[in-house]
Amino acid sequence: MKIKSTLVAFASILLAHSSIAQEKTIQLEDIWASRTFSPEWVWGLNSMNDGVHYSSLNYGNGNVYVTEYSYETGDSVSTIIDSKNFEDLSFDDYSFSNNEQKVLLPTATESIYRHSTRSKYYIYDRETTDILELSSGKQRLAQFSPDATKVAFVRENNIFIKDLKSDIETQVTTDGETNKIINGATDWVYEEEFAFDNGFQWNANGTKIAFYRFNEEAVPEFSMDMFSALYPSQTRFKYPKAGEANSTVEIFIYDVATNEIVEAAIETEDEFYIPRIKWTKNENVLSVQRMNRHQNNLDFILVNANEGSAKTIFTETDNAYIDVTDNLTFLNDGEHFVWTSEKSGFNHIYLYNLKGKQVRKITKGDYEVTDFYGVDETNNTVYFASAERSAMHRDVYAVQLNGRNKRMLTNEVGTNSATFSSSYKYFINQHSDANTPYNFSLFDATGTEVRTLKDNSILNETLGNYALSTKEFFNFETTEGVNLNGWMMKPHDFDETKEYPVFMYLYGGPGSQQVTDAWGGSNFLWFQMLTQQGYIVACVDNRGTGARGAEFKKSTYQQLGKLETQDQIEANRHLAKLPYVDGSRIGIFGWSYGAYMSSLCLLKGADDFKMAIAVAPVTNWRYYDSIYTERYMRTPQENAAGYDDNSPINHVEKLKGKYLLIHGSADDNVHYQNTMEMTTALVNANKQFDLFIYPNKNHGIYGGYTRLHLFTKITNFIKENL
Repeated sequence: MKIKSTLVAFASILLAHSSIAQEKTIQLEDIWASRTFSPEWVWGLNSMNDGVHYSSLNYGNGNVYVTEYSYETGDSVSTIIDSKNFEDLSFDDYSFSNNEQKVLLPTATESIYRHSTRSKYYIYDRETTDILELSSGKQRLAQFSPDATKVAFVRENNIFIKDLKSDIETQVTTDGETNKIINGATDWVYEEEFAFDNGFQWNANGTKIAFYRFNEEAVPEFSMDMFSALYPSQTRFKYPKAGEANSTVEIFIYDVATNEIVEAAIETEDEFYIPRIKWTKNENVLSVQRMNRHQNNLDFILVNANEGSAKTIFTETDNAYIDVTDNLTFLNDGEHFVWTSEKSGFNHIYLYNLKGKQVRKITKGDYEVTDFYGVDETNNTVYFASAERSAMHRDVYAVQLNGRNKRMLTNEVGTNSATFSSSYKYFINQHSDANTPYNFSLFDATGTEVRTLKDNSILNETLGNYALSTKEFFNFETTEGVNLNGWMMKPHDFDETKEYPVFMYLYGGPGSQQVTDAWGGSNFLWFQMLTQQGYIVACVDNRGTGARGAEFKKSTYQQLGKLETQDQIEANRHLAKLPYVDGSRIGIFGWSYGAYMSSLCLLKGADDFKMAIAVAPVTNWRYYDSIYTERYMRTPQENAAGYDDNSPINHVEKLKGKYLLIHGSADDNVHYQNTMEMTTALVNANKQFDLFIYPNKNHGIYGGYTRLHLFTKITNFIKENL
């Protein structure tokens, strides 16, 4: 009896400790300082040529190394390169030559803009184990030739080729000049809005290089002060704002053997963009995609690389705009290519021939193809991901090239994303859902799970010690009859008889999504912290967001902010009617486009929102870049009302609630000018608000303790004003 009592007492103690552990609260330092909730990841994944092995980038004991693994077993086959074997060599990426005998290693990498970098490159020879410096100084975009005998790169806006056998360096172009001429790379606005900075490509046999040439001379300059010395320094770069002059763009083709350059004859009398080029399987034929400035007309052009002559084989048009992708794939038969398009109203996969005729629609239905993974020509199979289950989910599929026998390869509900082996025999699937971190698993091409790579068991165990709420999905119909999707996180100790304040989060930009059944990372943990402190956190995807078809996405055309704000105000009112919500205490927060939206919501919805936080907002579309803004709005000269009616800067007199405005002073994307002009307008209207600037920080506002400081400030503002 005494022993039994002791056991019962001991069990009670364990239960008490378990209860205490599960009630653990999240601190801001856990998220942005100690990295308590950092997930495991598979870094630098690269399928090897044989299709049964892959390599990845690994870190340990102060070293970085590239390791080769078996897909099937996960066993390490070899260490391809280890930084400890080379003095002072710490690389942050790697790329193989086509034959996998040589490896390019970028070191001492520094950022140029948000995506572009320059590095000191080294070439590692796997056979000899020699490592050689590519060239003097730092280079950009270094790429092996297909036969691995040469490396092309960009330095100081010019293209160079290093012959690895003779050690001779050839300068291909000579007119490159900062803020004037760019060869082989892109200007700021192409990099940011067409999502690439590599402006040159080798053809299939390495005999030619096609490259971009940007002339920026007519583009107005933008300047930023950097506050890091006794006298601030100034950075100046070319940035075309909406309606202003863009770079003129040309495509040239360099013949490696003759050193001759020919121009691709693709120009028109009107302004145009070239968002993509890609060599076909024919080493003498280059494909070029040309768009008009409105971005609603796309010409698919084939260029004769020997003489530069060009022929448009088909043209795609849209009443609003056309989104550019990297989904173009030329088939090995030399006669066909696979292409994705929204022309049916939903993004789908098509087969074309090189005469520009559509052969067939490979996928079809009222759903979006969201990722295109490639074509296994041996088995005539196309692999892709789609939102067929719902706009909030992603699943991986296979379908025959003839459009038949479509099958789902992943069965876990949530968000699935695949990385296929070069042979398409395997794929590594990254899965998560709204309440579960990433799981990396290996599947074969039939959709059979082979093994788990990383399951984030440590993170899951850590999360189990905290008092966490469940992210729940909901939808509602607006007064205009539009059905909107949302999610909500209630306090862990939720009591339906009480009324809670609501903190809304949003982005809301064209084609984006925040309401997905996917792990939310650091934001998710921060939202959990807020629920622990008695807030309901909610998010709604407004009209204009993605995965629901072109009509829903493009409904905001030429009037950005109008319908989105209406939808967010209706979301506010929907939430306010819930019996457990205090409708007088609803706030909203966003970053970038989301900050633009949170500002508009507080101003246009002045009677509905108690407070708003805006980090790095656009406050006037006239201040933002040409490609993004005009894609959705046309130019200010054509659509002045569209620009002015929905820019927060023109609605400051409506401000009633509490407003926190935050910006990085070195934001090259959404310029600090937006916040300065908003400040001026608020002062002129005699409106009180809070302002905080992060010196020398860009659009991401990060580095050191910056994120911790930022979210401490935001959290304190919420506590004080909501």
